[in-house]
Amino acid sequence: MQSSSAEAAIRGEIDADRKDGFAAVRPTESVISFEGVSKSYLRNASRTLLRHRFKSWLTGAPAEMFCALKDVTFALPRGVSLAVVGANGAGKSTLLRIATGIAAPNCGRVRVQGTIAALMELGAGFHPDLTGRENVLLNAALLGLTRRETYEQFDSIVEFSGIADFINEPLRTYSSGMMMRLAFSVAVRANPDILVIDEILSVGDQNFQRKCVDEIKRLKSSGKTLVCVSHATAVLRELCEQALWLEHGAVRMRGSTATVLDCYESGGRVS
Repeated sequence: MQSSSAEAAIRGEIDADRKDGFAAVRPTESVISFEGVSKSYLRNASRTLLRHRFKSWLTGAPAEMFCALKDVTFALPRGVSLAVVGANGAGKSTLLRIATGIAAPNCGRVRVQGTIAALMELGAGFHPDLTGRENVLLNAALLGLTRRETYEQFDSIVEFSGIADFINEPLRTYSSGMMMRLAFSVAVRANPDILVIDEILSVGDQNFQRKCVDEIKRLKSSGKTLVCVSHATAVLRELCEQALWLEHGAVRMRGSTATVLDCYESGGRVS
């Protein structure tokens, strides 16, 4: 018996006239494309003793692996923003790490066109013993801004962050919300082609979260691309046109944000 269209939609097999942002496009039309990407990690690698690894190597016993991504394929056109959803451990952060070049896939091909600013871990690229001012200069350089560009943008970075009174204090004295404010302020002023965000918008007060959303909308209106992982589906609906649902490392569904999130929030049931 043939599968119903609803069942096919859950598996992500309906193409919706190939207008869902994940159609087979030429690489030059995509800012990010994954082709059969898989990524595995050694389980409990940090706790494995050297003698156990040596014994495993001598005996030829296979190491226990965890597959974080399984044959993931999609293409994201320029200017289209993507929400990535799924349960904890579904592979969302791994997908972002591979897209940003922090991690390499075990197999498959990844293409990225344009500059990327990634907000994935609080304090990443910052040094706790440096002041906020010094960390702005350091982080801006890591994101590709020249010293002259950084000084030209410095006042607007600090003003947007709202922490001018603490900019000369060591970062170790900052709260997580203050660090997020500073990191976001630097990232958006770097004017990236692609902005990658992993749950970081859940940190901080509501007023600043609203400022972040408005700033992301400004970037989007100028043709920039957003890739966002968040459990705040209301924010994803507001910011993203397309969505990718990962389940146990594999793509379960892809398509418009409304369609995918409606199905995701209903536990996979299609009305």
